[in-house]
Amino acid sequence: MNDDLRERVEREAEKHALLNAVKHESDADVGAIMGPLMGDNPDFRPHGDEIPGVVGGVVGRVNDLSYDEKRERLEELAPEELEEIEAEEEEDDHPLPDLPNAEEYDEVRMRCAPNPNGPWHVGHARMPAVIGTYRDRYDGWFCVRFDDTDPETKRPDLEAYDAILEDLEYLGFEPDAVYRASDRVETYYDHARELIELGGAYTCSCSGEEFSELKNSGEPCPHRDKDEETVTQEFEAMVDGEYESGEMVLRVKTDISHKNPALRDFVAFRMVDTPHPREEASDYRCWPMLDFQSGIDDQLTGVTHIIRGIDLQDSAKRQQFVYDYFGWEYPEVVHWGHVQLDAYDVKMSTSTISELIEEGELDGWDDPRAPTLKSLRRRGIRGEAIVDAMVELGTSTSDVDLAMSSIYANNRELIDDETDRRFLVRDGTQLPLGGSPPEEANPPLHPDHEDRGVREIPVGDAVLLEPEDVPDREDRVWLKGLGCFQYTRDTLQYTGEDIEVVREGDVDVVHWAPAEESVPVRMRTMTGDVSGRAEPGVADLESDEMVQFERVGFARIDRHEDDETVVYYTHP
Repeated sequence: MNDDLRERVEREAEKHALLNAVKHESDADVGAIMGPLMGDNPDFRPHGDEIPGVVGGVVGRVNDLSYDEKRERLEELAPEELEEIEAEEEEDDHPLPDLPNAEEYDEVRMRCAPNPNGPWHVGHARMPAVIGTYRDRYDGWFCVRFDDTDPETKRPDLEAYDAILEDLEYLGFEPDAVYRASDRVETYYDHARELIELGGAYTCSCSGEEFSELKNSGEPCPHRDKDEETVTQEFEAMVDGEYESGEMVLRVKTDISHKNPALRDFVAFRMVDTPHPREEASDYRCWPMLDFQSGIDDQLTGVTHIIRGIDLQDSAKRQQFVYDYFGWEYPEVVHWGHVQLDAYDVKMSTSTISELIEEGELDGWDDPRAPTLKSLRRRGIRGEAIVDAMVELGTSTSDVDLAMSSIYANNRELIDDETDRRFLVRDGTQLPLGGSPPEEANPPLHPDHEDRGVREIPVGDAVLLEPEDVPDREDRVWLKGLGCFQYTRDTLQYTGEDIEVVREGDVDVVHWAPAEESVPVRMRTMTGDVSGRAEPGVADLESDEMVQFERVGFARIDRHEDDETVVYYTHP
């Protein structure tokens, strides 16, 4: 092997060693790179006996580099191959499947279309979590469109518009645009007029019962063949508010004999007597049905992909009739199942939660007993933890169960390292101390961060223990940060023994609070309020600060009142 060939072998061996090491995030392996090396360089084969020795030396030098140095060197030698590895890594990191035909669009555009009848419950987080993740993945676009064209049955709550945008911000997403359908009614009227001109719609004064009988029997409505001029005049009368609720509708002309009766000549516009709560829309009486309004908006805002519930498959089919009339291409659709949530006694329903608030059963949308995003936020759960849990559910057409434990696990990973520890005793039993224990206890603020220092807890003459932590008579117990005590003659006697008694497994370790200088705490939980007393340092914590009450769980400091500190329980 001459010097030129050796140099080529070393250069190619270095590239393959780096590829192997970076791809597997480990040391390069001589055996693993020999095959690709020889396959890419068939002229090396006559020297097969010598090449392993050359490669071994190169691999040794590569393995002496750090991972970052290997990656930097590979970028110098083979940038295209590194890009391929990075693309594979990115694909592996995606818990969500690829959007259908995403590569065929210049920009992936999606929409989150809430009904603003109240702040979001936990299940509502799935849509923004998934489309926000897709937006980031494809460098795309998404809007929030408030589908608020039903002033009566699903009457909008004026405070919900901002509340939902706040919930979206809490989850970590900012929409590229925000629309209110009730601002766009004239646009829907214009498209209805065009549809009438195309022969795709007609006005109908049948009662709901009459039309249902005709529809179910596959018979056309007697108004179906009205001339365009009459339909136009009657629709303009609808727009002018000349009909009462139920007196006249505009129907899309579909297939009256379609095998699915739900698709037969569906309603596009109806009359609603109840004024819209938004002043800007309060004069309208002729309102589009959701399927018409949503379909028009999806086209006009350039939506390329729609995610919707499996129960809304008929919506796509209805809208397809409208799209066919206008010659539009229908967006890609992903249907998914519903999210079912455990852990709450309150039903995950906006209307149910609203009723409980009105009846005084819940304090508000952020009551810890309510399955709402505002509740989770007040409890100290980060939006990122919710998004990750929702994304992990994927986009299956089957109904999925969301375990709150998955949100808790995600949140714990986010906050555990930065959250200091404290003691809180619930429904404490007071026990006197004897035997001259230390006057002050100094447990660490965080077991993994000695640099943060220790807490200074005055001990006093008595302590509070949780009832189940009170030892049997003559048994010993270790009070965290203080020492070993034996329960004798109704007193905890300090023994002075060292931590070895705990390591031997003979003594339980429990938390405690000083009886005299402790702070009264009311902890709000999903199942009701819990009273207790905490170490005095809790009184100095700032509102919104997180704390882990040892052996109890994480909590968020909500506020300090004259007679107590109020905290919201986060999770174990």
